[in-house]
Amino acid sequence: MGLPLEVLLGVGAAVVLLAVLAVRVSVRVGLPSLLLYLGIGVLLGEAVLGVEFSDAALTETLGIAALVLILTEGGLTTRWSVVRPALWIGIALSTLGVAISIAVAGTALHLLLPLDWRTALLWGAVLSVTDAAAVFSVLRTIGVSKRLVGALELESGLNDAPAVIAVILLANDDPLDWLTTPAQIGYELVAGAVIGGLLGLGGAWALRRAALPATGLYPLATVAMCVLAYACGQGAHASGLLATYVAALILGNAKLPHRSDTVSFAEGMGWLAQIGLFVLLGLYSSPGRLVDAVVPALVVCAVTLLLARPLSVVASAAPFRVPWREQVFLSWAGLRGAVPIVLASIALTAGAPDAQRLVDVVFVVVVILTLLQGTTLGWLARRLGVGSDGEVQEIEVDAAPLDELGADLIQVRVPPGSKLRGVYLRELRLPEGATVSLLVRDGSGFTPSPDTRLRELDQLLVVATADVRDATERRIRAVDRAGRLARWRGETGES
Repeated sequence: MGLPLEVLLGVGAAVVLLAVLAVRVSVRVGLPSLLLYLGIGVLLGEAVLGVEFSDAALTETLGIAALVLILTEGGLTTRWSVVRPALWIGIALSTLGVAISIAVAGTALHLLLPLDWRTALLWGAVLSVTDAAAVFSVLRTIGVSKRLVGALELESGLNDAPAVIAVILLANDDPLDWLTTPAQIGYELVAGAVIGGLLGLGGAWALRRAALPATGLYPLATVAMCVLAYACGQGAHASGLLATYVAALILGNAKLPHRSDTVSFAEGMGWLAQIGLFVLLGLYSSPGRLVDAVVPALVVCAVTLLLARPLSVVASAAPFRVPWREQVFLSWAGLRGAVPIVLASIALTAGAPDAQRLVDVVFVVVVILTLLQGTTLGWLARRLGVGSDGEVQEIEVDAAPLDELGADLIQVRVPPGSKLRGVYLRELRLPEGATVSLLVRDGSGFTPSPDTRLRELDQLLVVATADVRDATERRIRAVDRAGRLARWRGETGES
């Protein structure tokens, strides 16, 4: 007989609250929070508090569901202006880089561990993928250049799809057809991207024209659209994970109503998914088996850090003339997290040989690499000189429709370093039909005049008729980038 509902809800709430507090602890001590989540799961497990959980199929299902939400949060919070300069590098890392990593790691593990070729390549595929949750939570806090952030965020968002395909192909007993397999992989990736793109564009079009009765419905609808992209992708025998990320990336960069609320909601869902996933994986682990996995895990860590990741980065980034310092950082920043453990559970569910050992080894590998890489990334960025010092923050522009007035309310925050600083309101030259109705400075709001001069961290409320909303946003972004002479300098404000 199962536990009463109130007990389950109480334990779940307590775990979430403990995990939220763990974030503060991790920030103070410099320890990645995912390790604390794994620790909570181990504490709840059979070796300590005695909760038994050994359902590999359920772990796989819940793990993939969590990955969908994590990729949704990653896509919605990724700015196109950040990833655009690194678009092709990110794509190369997530495709060519994954293939090279599988080949190099598989070959090395076949030679160093008693694994047959197919099993060794399967281990390589599981280890080839960087983790979106780890990258999104760690990378954005250490202050590196936009190109590096963009490349790593794109890689972590896109490389789940080819890695999952490779794991499924290698975990099954079916013989690999070297003529049809590449075509199958190509179809799944291309079709997944197309499905995600179409749903992202369609969802953005619908949400911009929908006057929903409550603000909270916009974030809910946006996240639901991304989950729908996964379902449609899988239904079409394509990559649902890629469809999810592409749809989220498009929606996150569209001019949606209440965008800041949507991003906040997605971040909350992403944190909840991370907490649940890592606690579940910690609960599933068995400390007794993990001890036997330490030695092969150390071999795997060495292969991953010293061979597979560096060679995949060099092959992917060198054609784009990425400086060697940035290549070193990209190599070290290939963070592993829950995704490899989920991929290992897929292999276990499929009945792959030695899959339980793979799950245990990958668990230990994730802990070791997270401790090693996650705690040294900031130091390495400073040593290599790849920080983001001097880069201007992107201006924050959020908009919400005023349903029956045929107008939009645009909220603008002037970031540090913006060329809006020092501009008089009359010099904004907003289109006719748009006006600054309120300015909030140092916590106090007032109605500005044309002679009011903007400062950093000012917040503006701009009311614009629906037909000039886009032109208003473009003009604000143009002045933010080029100052009061934006038109003379050819700046249009297009993102």
